[in-house]
Amino acid sequence: MKNKVNADALMQAEIQKNKDAKIRPTLLLHSCCAPCFTGCIERLKDDFSVTVLFYNPNMDSIKEYELRRDEQLRICNIFDVKCKIVDYNHLEFLDKVKGKENEIEGGARCFDCFHLRLKKTAEIASELGYDYFATTLTLSPLKNAENINRIGTLIGQEIGVKYLPSDFKKRGGYLRSISLSKELNLYRQNYCGCEFSKQK
Repeated sequence: MKNKVNADALMQAEIQKNKDAKIRPTLLLHSCCAPCFTGCIERLKDDFSVTVLFYNPNMDSIKEYELRRDEQLRICNIFDVKCKIVDYNHLEFLDKVKGKENEIEGGARCFDCFHLRLKKTAEIASELGYDYFATTLTLSPLKNAENINRIGTLIGQEIGVKYLPSDFKKRGGYLRSISLSKELNLYRQNYCGCEFSKQK
C-alpha cells in the first residue's frame, strides 16, 4: 500500500527552508471563498507575501459569484492582503466538465474543476513572477487534499512555477475557519458552488 503524503508537513518544511535562507517569498493563493481563506491566511501571512486570486467560474450564478467575491474582498481588507479578481465566466467551467455533469460529488467532475482553477492560478503566478502558488481548497474536510495537491504539483511542473502543497484542515484549520467566520460574520455557503454540487 502506498504511503500517504503528509502535505501539511511538506508545507511546514518548505516554510522552514525559506526561513533558514532568510527568504520571504511571494505566493499567489487561489481562494474559493472567504471562510476557507480565514483558515489558511494565518498560517501563511508571516512567511509569504500573499496575494489572493479569486477565480471561481464554477459558481452557479452571478449572484452567488458576487456574494462570495465581495466577502473575499472584505476579508482581504481586514487581513491587509492584496486580492486579484478574475471576472465571472461560467462557460469556462461548463466546457471543462462537459460530459461529467452526473459524476458523483468529489469525483471526476470535481478533479476537472480543481484543474481549471489551479491552472489559471499557476499561469497568472508565472506571468507575474510569483515564487509559489497554492489553494485554500485543501481546508475543506469534503475535499480530497491528496488529489488537489497531486493536480497542483503536476500543473506547477507544466507551467514552471512552484506549487506549495497543503492540507489546511490539519492542526485545527477547519475549526479555526468556522470560528473566524462567526466572529467576522462571514457569509458561509452550504454547497461547493456549482449547480451539480446542489444535486449530491
